Amino acid sequence: MAQLLFSPHTTAEEALLPEVDLTPADPWLLGDTIGSERAAGLDAAIRGLRAALGARRVVDVNSTPAGGGVAEMLYRILRYTRGAGVDARWFTIEADPAFFALTKRLHHLLHGQDAAGPSLDAHTAAHYAAVGEANARALLRSVRPGDLVTLHDPQTAGLAPALHRAGVRVVWRSHIGTDAHDEFTDRAWAFLRPFLETVDAFVFSRTQYVPTWLTERHVAVIQPSIDPLSAKNRPLDDDAAAAIVRRMGLRAGRRPRERALYRRGDGSVGVVHREPVSLHSLAPPPAEAPLILQISRWDPLKDMAGVMSSFAADTTSLDGAHLALVGPDVTGVTDDPEGSRVFAGCVELWHRLPPRSRARIHLACLPMADAEENAVMVSALQRQATVIAQKSLAEGFGLTVTEAMWKSRPVVASAVGGIRDQIQHGVHGLLLEDPHDRAAFAAEAGGLLRDDGLAASLGAGARSRALEQFLDDRQLCQQSALYQVLAAA
Repeated sequence: MAQLLFSPHTTAEEALLPEVDLTPADPWLLGDTIGSERAAGLDAAIRGLRAALGARRVVDVNSTPAGGGVAEMLYRILRYTRGAGVDARWFTIEADPAFFALTKRLHHLLHGQDAAGPSLDAHTAAHYAAVGEANARALLRSVRPGDLVTLHDPQTAGLAPALHRAGVRVVWRSHIGTDAHDEFTDRAWAFLRPFLETVDAFVFSRTQYVPTWLTERHVAVIQPSIDPLSAKNRPLDDDAAAAIVRRMGLRAGRRPRERALYRRGDGSVGVVHREPVSLHSLAPPPAEAPLILQISRWDPLKDMAGVMSSFAADTTSLDGAHLALVGPDVTGVTDDPEGSRVFAGCVELWHRLPPRSRARIHLACLPMADAEENAVMVSALQRQATVIAQKSLAEGFGLTVTEAMWKSRPVVASAVGGIRDQIQHGVHGLLLEDPHDRAAFAAEAGGLLRDDGLAASLGAGARSRALEQFLDDRQLCQQSALYQVLAAA
């Protein structure tokens, strides 16, 4: 077993970064979903990548193996990459709480939002550099000169200088950003830029996120995607989804000895045994009540509290509906020090609501001990929801939005960041131009509850959009093209 980087019994010479176990998945299995033409394009891209790489490895490094969209995406993409015959690896960094407090502040600044946290001074930069250097030394015990290493988000930028010195080809990928660069984004880039000067290529989710100092550098725009065959996105029939949601306590009508069954990825029958690790609900929503769902991390930029306040303040449009705000177990996301505080704030707000509002609002943290069970829980909730919300104040790219679109659910989302690329208003969902406009949120969501035809039309448009633009074959092809260029340089 690998020694952990910050174990008190581990020397610098012994340290290895934790490696995430990856079971190869055959990318050709996507063919039935994407069609023969796209499958042929994927085949050509992968063959080109294998030829360009030779014996070199493809390595991804991020800050956590679970608990967010980046981790979910890496697991899928790297399984397909390995299944295509490429030596693909995934490592996660190790750091102390002060480091993650800093990178969380950088996360907010890159979204154009100020936040409390460590000062971006020389002392903080020195600590950031030291953590990056230590992680890079540990990673270099597992990678070789010429390997292609993609570092994800601000947590990993500090590894880049040491990897470059060792002859590794380095890509830095930012999954966050904002269209309007301001004093906050400038401060984040001023801090990060010295660590990124030697990077070979950069990847962003939107052109608008690219800072001006990268104008002459190699930049690719690659939007995140979803796997239609994953536990979260493969078909799940209505009866199974309903039983799972009842098991979670988010629908009434749980029957004696009822079992919440689903098909696991290996073909075996799974049973959802776990319930939410934390559930704040006076009683489950009635089976016939419309259910509005927002599911995301407990991050202030997701504005879970704002969704709750919008719902509670409405006295007409949403009458009779219930709201479920669902996120991961806050102890299971190692790189997000704000999760516990944000969830606690939502619970406090819930307790202050009038009893009538509190009876129609439900807060849940889902267990993360079994990643496949967690994914099926999310899938069941999304499929049972009448309307899915994503009222983010800022959003690099909304994977939960794409997941809802793939399931043909009508979506009400903020017109911020990557969501603007995902949804055309009135075609694939409804967009809120001002995410702070709580009355507009209630009106749009309420309109979908009253108009089944509009909801169905938007759901159909959303499914078509997700199929055309946001499945993993597209990202695999784009990534293969980038890696081929870097391998040839």
